[in-house]
Amino acid sequence: MEQQKVNLLEKEYFHLQTLVESFDAKSLTIKAWSVSLAIAVLSSGAFSKTINVFLYAAMAALLFWLIEAYWKTFQNANYKRIREIEDYLNGTQQEIDCLQICTSWSKEYNVLGRKQFYTALFWPHVVLPHGIMFIGFTTCYLFLM
Repeated sequence: MEQQKVNLLEKEYFHLQTLVESFDAKSLTIKAWSVSLAIAVLSSGAFSKTINVFLYAAMAALLFWLIEAYWKTFQNANYKRIREIEDYLNGTQQEIDCLQICTSWSKEYNVLGRKQFYTALFWPHVVLPHGIMFIGFTTCYLFLM
């Protein structure tokens, strides 16, 4: 039974590692969408000759910034379970239940809550490029008004 438990925990561990890495890949996709939409909005503004385009681009950047902060919060809720499995396999934790990804994620996400979200908003790898675009487009809009 103990070897079966170790095997299940190893599978769970590697699944979680793959999951966490996939969050990073999707985070890059979010950044690409953000930049692409900003360029599209600004390009359309060249033909409409309105400064409101900067406001629209700023709002789009803000929405993508919020999405990425939530995304990082979702990702970080997996790390507690990864640490638990590592501690058990290293012998520093005595007991652990197998196959607890969902339960562990839900508990940790509820513990992290909004505090983690607000913290993630200002991580450098989350701020870039969304926060910079939001500030830049908002500044351009206010300056040109």
